[in-house]
Amino acid sequence: MPAEWEAQSGILLTWPRADGDWAALLPEVEPVFHAIALAIAQHETVLLLCADRRQRDRVRKALLASGAPAANLLATVMASNDTWSRDFGPLTVLDQGRPRLLDFTFNGWGGKYPAQLDNAVTGQLHRQGFFGNTPCEPLALVLEGGSIDSDGAGTLLTTAPCLLQPGRNPGLSRQALEIRLRSLLGAQRLLWLEHGGLAGDDTDGHVDMLARFCSTTTIAFQTCDEPGYSHYGELQTMARELRQFRTPGGEAYRLVGLPWPGVHCDHDGQRLPASYANFLVLNGAVLLPVYGVPADDEAARLLQDCFPGREVVQVPCWSLIRQYGSLHCLTMQFPQGVLTPPHPHAS
Repeated sequence: MPAEWEAQSGILLTWPRADGDWAALLPEVEPVFHAIALAIAQHETVLLLCADRRQRDRVRKALLASGAPAANLLATVMASNDTWSRDFGPLTVLDQGRPRLLDFTFNGWGGKYPAQLDNAVTGQLHRQGFFGNTPCEPLALVLEGGSIDSDGAGTLLTTAPCLLQPGRNPGLSRQALEIRLRSLLGAQRLLWLEHGGLAGDDTDGHVDMLARFCSTTTIAFQTCDEPGYSHYGELQTMARELRQFRTPGGEAYRLVGLPWPGVHCDHDGQRLPASYANFLVLNGAVLLPVYGVPADDEAARLLQDCFPGREVVQVPCWSLIRQYGSLHCLTMQFPQGVLTPPHPHAS
């Protein structure tokens, strides 16, 4: 499974629906989606999933007016339950250097939310020709893209509380699940985090909110310096676990602790899952979710050091965490050779 920093052909982004979970937040959240799509289009193709033709045409017109290159905009109309493309989009593996798509089952994070439409997206995109001749394999195994992170060299990083949650793959032991994932994703080993998590995160602890590979020897992770925080102990233990991990060569990883973004609550006082680990790597850039606090600039500086030669773009994402996810959760990358315009009127 390629690392996210390897060459990409594009990014999937599902636009928020007026009749979906974002309905009450649309005026403030659509500009964030616009900013994400525009930033992606400056570097590579963005494939937009839209609720209807009117939305597709409106969104495309607005992006073009903001300077998005027309050649980097693809859009299609497709039904969806929600917008978390990371978790229902396809995962790509390389088979003797050629891409192959794996369409894992998405069941709404262990049956928490309706997911039938989201689960059908990958198959529909494949039938519409957006992936060209790349084969796509549907799988009964439940797996979300945000629950694993690949270093591109045979190591996967994941969290046990998420992958072993009974609502996902009941009856599969940890050992059996690891065997399946190693086989399907071409992994030589899995690094399991037993602890972590953020208040308000309803994914049971997706790793892309907690810790991410930045290279085969570097892991960036979300720290916490708020002793009264409900998950403070979990995050401290997670940091200790990361210090115990070793590369295949037996060396300790270079660990980059991302600053704590502070206290963020919704209007009812419920804690929201702000994280700097939820960044997206593009061709030539890194999109960093920021929350309007002084720590934003420090997180950007640290990530710039992790990804030299790439522009770090700060994207205000406070409105996104009001639906309990952030920037990386909304997107799914397609490695080089996958995303293809199927016909002239798709673009």
